[in-house]
Amino acid sequence: MEQIIKSLLENDLYKFSMGQAIYHQFSDYKTTWTFRCRNKDVRFNEETVEEIKRQVRLYCDLRFKEDELEYLNGIKWIKGSYVDFLRLWQPRYEDFSFELKDGELLIETFGTWLNTSLYEVPTLAIVNEVYFRMNYDYDQLFEDFKKRADEKCAKVDSGEYKLGSYSEFGLRRRLSAEAQEYIIAGLAKTNPRESRFVGTSNVYLARKYNLTPVGTMAHEWIMCVGQGDHKHNPAYSNYYALNAWVKEYGVLNGTALTDTITTAAFLRDFRLTFATLFSGVRHDSGDPIVWGDVMLAHYESLGIDPKEKTLLFSDSLNFEKANKIYEHFKGRCKVAFGIGTYLSNDTSVEALNIVMKVTKCNGQDVAKISDVEGKGMCKNQEYVDFLKRSIEWRMNNEVVK
Repeated sequence: MEQIIKSLLENDLYKFSMGQAIYHQFSDYKTTWTFRCRNKDVRFNEETVEEIKRQVRLYCDLRFKEDELEYLNGIKWIKGSYVDFLRLWQPRYEDFSFELKDGELLIETFGTWLNTSLYEVPTLAIVNEVYFRMNYDYDQLFEDFKKRADEKCAKVDSGEYKLGSYSEFGLRRRLSAEAQEYIIAGLAKTNPRESRFVGTSNVYLARKYNLTPVGTMAHEWIMCVGQGDHKHNPAYSNYYALNAWVKEYGVLNGTALTDTITTAAFLRDFRLTFATLFSGVRHDSGDPIVWGDVMLAHYESLGIDPKEKTLLFSDSLNFEKANKIYEHFKGRCKVAFGIGTYLSNDTSVEALNIVMKVTKCNGQDVAKISDVEGKGMCKNQEYVDFLKRSIEWRMNNEVVK
């Protein structure tokens, strides 16, 4: 099989925005990441796992090229000190472990947060593409994908869907590199009145197609900053994480993720200063309409005009869902979408629901308590219970000023 990840720019932008802040503020943090396939009926075999390992080795041989570093340096919030770090950086195969147990693929990475954070998305992209190429008739799948992609582009171009500003977020679960590039190239040619394709999270393809690379922070940021320092009360994870983000970026690159330890807990810390400095917020679990209405009401309660803020939706979207959300919030605020698997891996075969989550930071468990059950991943239920109790105590006893 040809090499899948061919450039270290083939990563989501938020890995670089978080990476820079990690480099400047948390370079000594150590993390463990754990892979999971959530599809109950999917089994991996030895041949597939060996190819995954080979692809990871090839990925670990890559280095940033000078023209790639020059591109990153041109992004206004990326600093020269971080670019110099990336000039020296390389992935380490020794940070990975692989095991096949009764058809279940077990992957973990261990090492500095600086390193392991950057491994997540390329690893998922490798697993996904190897699995579909080795277990299905890939050529047939790709033809199916292209047909559906062409239909999507035609419907957007005709104005059937109204999506406001939207981006492609599908690198981690794409059918293949050529599939992701195919849909991005197609969407870049569309020009409807109420739908604007602004970019992709894939930095490599954003550069290639002169699109905007899109992304700010992920759950790992709030989990590790908020829970990685064992002196912190984890119920205040959002405060610590947002404060560190503002220290790094000020008013730049400001879309806050709300659901790491529930949106209700997030709103306790997203008060006037943070709500003013951050340009918007991102939805990633729970009912998007309910969430959006809550966020707009929160802005209004702080005396902030919601029309000046952006609601970014990114949870399991397709064009139909995005259209519905856009119509509901149009004129009330700025609306944007990050659409993933629906764009990058839509075929007649069910897509893999694969994730790779940080499970330990500085030797201690970390956890996500999402707005819906089933999106978290922690090895220690006792820690999850402790985190839930901490959040509950704060919500029930804290005096809100």
